[in-house]
Amino acid sequence: MVLTIIIIRRTVSQVKTPKLLLPALAVSAVLVLAGCSTSTPAASAGTDGDLKVVATTTQIADLTRNIVGDTAGVTVTQLIQPNQSAHSYDPSVADLTALGEADVLVINGVGLEEWLDDAIAASGFDGVTIDSDEGITILDGEAGHEDEDATETHTDDAEHDHAGGNPHIWTDVSNAEAMAGTIADGLAAASSTHAAAFETNKAAYTGQLAELDGWIRENIDAVPAAERLLVSNHDAFGYFTAAYGITYVGSVIPSFDDNAEPSAAEIDTLVAAIKATGVKAVFSEASINPKAADTIASEAGVTVYSGEDALYGDSLGPADSDGATYITSQLHNVRLILESWGVTPSAVPADLQ
Repeated sequence: MVLTIIIIRRTVSQVKTPKLLLPALAVSAVLVLAGCSTSTPAASAGTDGDLKVVATTTQIADLTRNIVGDTAGVTVTQLIQPNQSAHSYDPSVADLTALGEADVLVINGVGLEEWLDDAIAASGFDGVTIDSDEGITILDGEAGHEDEDATETHTDDAEHDHAGGNPHIWTDVSNAEAMAGTIADGLAAASSTHAAAFETNKAAYTGQLAELDGWIRENIDAVPAAERLLVSNHDAFGYFTAAYGITYVGSVIPSFDDNAEPSAAEIDTLVAAIKATGVKAVFSEASINPKAADTIASEAGVTVYSGEDALYGDSLGPADSDGATYITSQLHNVRLILESWGVTPSAVPADLQ
């Protein structure tokens, strides 16, 4: 068996191969050697059998786990790991194997998962896809501005790029509430056996999200509008600032992609904007190198929030961090933003602690 895999790798290494071909061949070898079949995994969905769910990003996986709860027979596999960029993610053999065996795939949508089409093709996934952006009003490339043709429902034939607008839809908690509902409805449709459990969990979790949204609004609304200013590491908070009446002065990386780098001119422009508007802090993000944010904060003469005080943007954090879940990450972010404005937040509702 080992010899067979080595021969496959040596053969394909001699020719030019597209991205994900080697992992795909490795997945095929694993399935053959294990006596597995690559037939449609959706066949078990909706029956009395187990339901295998794969979720793409850290946020989507957390929303999905809250809908699934402790429902027997349902497993959730998360592809992108804590503090890992969704933009630079490259599926491993294990990821592609899990995807190929899944009954249901839950995605963020709006083109965030740029690698998704290749991963689906490489893995042979042929199950049910739940696109959590369904019904969400999508913002365009400028933070806080709505695209005139923004509301859309992606289909399996949709191209997975950022042409559709800002993909960071979860930063507005009301959007996360809608996304959780879409995930719950999609899972229930995929498995009638577990539908009642999903519905019960949806009611409990969306109730928590509504409470979180109320707590955020209560605290931010108490701050004068002119003082609600934010500078973050990259353009990940457009939905957040639009939802809660915050002026988004700018980002260290003026791009949706957290792997981009700012030019010298862009740094100078942002420093000037910080000084002109009276911004008091620059926020790094937990999944991004804080070097550029440190530089801009130093040049502008303001505080930089990094390390444990960085915001959770594109990714949630590890289990022992403030960003371990979607709810705790939002509480963490809002506390720090309020602190940067010189405001002490009100007590967090007991249900959210």
